Amino acid sequence: MNLQHRILKIVAALLGLAGIIFLVTILSKGDTAIQSAATDGDSAILDPMIYVTYIIFALTIILVLIFVLQNLFTNTRTLKSTLIGVGAFAGVLIISYVVSSGSDAGKYFYNGVAATEGEAHMVGAGLVAFYILIVAAAVAMLLSGIKKISK
Repeated sequence: MNLQHRILKIVAALLGLAGIIFLVTILSKGDTAIQSAATDGDSAILDPMIYVTYIIFALTIILVLIFVLQNLFTNTRTLKSTLIGVGAFAGVLIISYVVSSGSDAGKYFYNGVAATEGEAHMVGAGLVAFYILIVAAAVAMLLSGIKKISK
């Protein structure tokens, strides 16, 4: 077991232990204490557990990015395939943005505030991208099924 793996195991154990301690603390306070504190705007009971969650989330994202990038750059075939996929996705987003319009901006409201033209344009682009990706996924599954049946 290398040093990197040992350090990760120790950090995971410490964060797990901190999470268990904070969970027991929260459970010992009881539901009524937590609800009354939340009503008063006091989040001191839950803050430590939330911070542990943030730390675990940040570490997970950092480690995933490190290992994914490390794998991408050590295997050039994977890098080429990934860049093609990212380029295709970026192309879909660009096409979606160009095709959509923000002409229906005044029709949509959130909390009594009308959507701006830019917001409506981005929502429209997201919907068009979603539709394009759904059709692409359906076609890919259909072609995969046909290819599997023909073999």
